[in-house]
Amino acid sequence: MPTSPLTSSLGLNRFQGNWTPTHTKHLLNRSLFAATASDLNYFIPKGIAAVNELLTLSNSLPVPPLNDYSSSSVIDARVPLGATWVNDVNTDGTINTNRRAAYKKWLTSIMVNQDRTIREKLSLFWSNHFGTEADTVVYATMIFQHHQIFRTNPVGNFKQIVKNVTIDPGMLRYLNGYLNTNTSPDENYARELQELFTIGKENTPNYIEDDVKAAAKVLTGWRINTTTTIPTAYFDSTKHHTSNKQFSSFYGNAVIPYQSGANGALETDVLIDMLFSKQQEVAKFICRKLYRFFIYYTIDSTVETNVIAPLAQIFINNNWDIVPVLKTLFKSEHFFELNSKGCIIKSPIDFLVGIFNTFKVDVPATMTDYNKSLIYNYVRSYGSLIAQDIGDPPNVSGWPSYYQVPEFHELWINSNTLPKRMVFSDMMLNSGFTAGSGTTIKIDYLNFVSQIPNADDPVLLVDYLCNLLLGISISQTKKDALRVNNLLSGQTSNYYWTNAWTAYVANPNTANTNIVKPRLLGLLLELTRLPEFQLS
Repeated sequence: MPTSPLTSSLGLNRFQGNWTPTHTKHLLNRSLFAATASDLNYFIPKGIAAVNELLTLSNSLPVPPLNDYSSSSVIDARVPLGATWVNDVNTDGTINTNRRAAYKKWLTSIMVNQDRTIREKLSLFWSNHFGTEADTVVYATMIFQHHQIFRTNPVGNFKQIVKNVTIDPGMLRYLNGYLNTNTSPDENYARELQELFTIGKENTPNYIEDDVKAAAKVLTGWRINTTTTIPTAYFDSTKHHTSNKQFSSFYGNAVIPYQSGANGALETDVLIDMLFSKQQEVAKFICRKLYRFFIYYTIDSTVETNVIAPLAQIFINNNWDIVPVLKTLFKSEHFFELNSKGCIIKSPIDFLVGIFNTFKVDVPATMTDYNKSLIYNYVRSYGSLIAQDIGDPPNVSGWPSYYQVPEFHELWINSNTLPKRMVFSDMMLNSGFTAGSGTTIKIDYLNFVSQIPNADDPVLLVDYLCNLLLGISISQTKKDALRVNNLLSGQTSNYYWTNAWTAYVANPNTANTNIVKPRLLGLLLELTRLPEFQLS
């Protein structure tokens, strides 16, 4: 696995090479939670124009999370079983605990059932960038609202996203904005707004502590109304700091004048305008985060010059719209060069959801919503076991693997998490797991291989599976060993597999099934245990 930066002089010039299935797979791996064979077949003919489609989002959003928790021990008097709770504020601790769990199960389900756009992958990026902890927010309705900011239009305008997050009830609660008052300004959000969300902490010169204090005063007065069906933010002018807010030379010694009454809320817009006046700092900070998420975690001076700086200028020139930035990045020669492929270690959610998506694991549509939720909860809980509790990053900075220098994504893999990853993939190929109705959820690898063209040819079958499942290529020697040791059962002639598979397809009786099944199982177990399977 890559452990050192793979630098390149290539930049944002549009990719002009011959388009191959490998290019499509790389693009889908980074923009989706893995790709199915049908996804690849759909996008391959489109060539680089696939980028445009991946970045074009429909207005149709997933059905919101439902009450899947009501039982004899948990009774939600206001929201019946099977109805959505997202429009109902409830102060009951037990109800909110169950709703938070329902939200995470729902989030897992929509990643497994992703559409062919970047919506879910980019929603994860933004929810990590603006990290909130569910247990601290408490109210499940606020958690859902907070994440809807990102899911509704993750490819929209970054400045507008910052404005929406700043007065979002979930964020006001998480970083104590609703407690921020003229007599005791709370600096939590004012600090993270600059350090983590817009400016970054690595500029020279940079904002100073007095800027945090001044921003906290600007943001005084925002409150949360939980008496409405949906929690809303409102401005209480009696809690607003009445001073003019003085900022440092980093911000050009700007002063945000005090505005009285309801106009005090307008100071928040002035603050955000002031932050975004630091165009280069904001643009480069966000472009670096996008680069680390979608390409690679190390940014050396060459990448900074050839990719980050021009990308930041595109961001600025397009008034903070995100699509031009991602479109340029995903169509660049740097994105498609060899060094950029297979160099990211899959996050736990990429790994788990990727298995479901790539192998097309069936969750029967006939199952009740409750039983489906138990299945997705198993996947979510396993993600938590291997270091990523989806929908609930560990702190405001997000998951350490996206920011912790110098390891970054290498933190996903250790002596504890790697064996557990292999246990999961082994289980999905063998016994599977049961939840709710007792339905077994597992990889139907016989059906999976039946959809592969030329599956009767062991050379082509191994090539196909390696190309689909592995982040980077393996040697022909390894491929030959996989073929001989598994499909050929140690024999040397390819017809040992061809005859067996042809007989199975013609008559999938018990005898023929028992011949091909252990061979395929052995092959897939070996492939999913390879280090290359952990790469994207």
